[in-house]
Amino acid sequence: MQQDRLRSIDSAEVAGKRVLVRADLNVPMADGEVTDATRIERLLPTLRGLAERGAKVIVMSHFGRPKGARKPEFSLAPVAARMRTMLNGTSVAFADDCVGEAAEAGASGLAAGEVVVLENLRFHAGEEANDKGFARALSALGDLYVNDAFSCAHRAHASTEAIAHLLPAYAGPLMMAEISALRTALDAPERPVAAIVGGAKVSTKIPVLSNLAGKVDALVIGGGMANTFLHAKGVNVGKSLCEPEFAETVSKVTAAAADAGCEIVLPVDAVVADEFREGAASDICPVDAVPADAMILDVGPASVDDLVARLGACRTVLWNGPLGAFEVAPFGEGTFAVAREAARLTGQGSMVTVAGGGDTVAALNAAGVTDQFTYVSTAGGAFLEWLEGRELPGVAALENRNG
Repeated sequence: MQQDRLRSIDSAEVAGKRVLVRADLNVPMADGEVTDATRIERLLPTLRGLAERGAKVIVMSHFGRPKGARKPEFSLAPVAARMRTMLNGTSVAFADDCVGEAAEAGASGLAAGEVVVLENLRFHAGEEANDKGFARALSALGDLYVNDAFSCAHRAHASTEAIAHLLPAYAGPLMMAEISALRTALDAPERPVAAIVGGAKVSTKIPVLSNLAGKVDALVIGGGMANTFLHAKGVNVGKSLCEPEFAETVSKVTAAAADAGCEIVLPVDAVVADEFREGAASDICPVDAVPADAMILDVGPASVDDLVARLGACRTVLWNGPLGAFEVAPFGEGTFAVAREAARLTGQGSMVTVAGGGDTVAALNAAGVTDQFTYVSTAGGAFLEWLEGRELPGVAALENRNG
């Protein structure tokens, strides 16, 4: 991921130009109303900045999975309406399609400093097919292309990949900020650097673990994933979520980490319960003394103390996935305690903290520390693929176009 090979839209002359902005407006919606406007909120500085510089701003995005068909429940019209309210003082129009007459009319009718939101890209099958013809139709609407949707950069779609080869292509401020944060955490971190990787199933994170093991000084394993690591070491985890069939794979990851000088950190004690429900009676025990009829649902206090001590010696922490079943009380306390300590160290300037992934963001929100981390990514799949060390097509297209 070569940030220095990306051209920022901040460096472009945009006055009077039609600027096509690929955004991620795939926001939560209920009954035709936006229920969480975080992604819109994050995009506003980009739109305001371009409008203030005299650009004619054309916003395009996907929403949901309409699978190439026009379906009213997947219209971006409510998103455009919400954006209009949030961009008070800026004209925000809506075009009933993203290509063709409606889109062309919306784009050509813009004055400098005005914004138009195009209808859902995925109403056309050409979007997800990365169809060059569809990309050409999109490119005809603009003079410049800006990708400001890192969260969609892992998809080689027409609006993220093909179009970048058809117009002068730039990275938006959100894209630049995201890549900068990720590079700071993994490509060029201040050491020691630790990665906290949690979640339910180790099977979904094998590529992540394999890549991180060669890059960080300590790899903290939490959540249900830790149970499989413990099982591979011969520890009886009772009725806990576990994937015994991945024991050999986990052992290989552990051996590779040792060869790379990376320490695998596992829980030393656990919060256990006979059932997984709100307010269930729970107990604390060493990980090698889990009752046969109990399940591990959180890390215990000794594990928290161990992690807090380790954090104190770190300069960089990368976090993906909770340490326990945080959604159900009282099994989030371990995750929350470690998150608050990471936030405290970040606040005093001794640590850089970068976190991402849907469950991670939800856990940090529940702990009340999201705003105290150095950077929290709202990208899901793109964040994970970056952790795996994979090339992201949407970023690569900008690099290749401008390299």
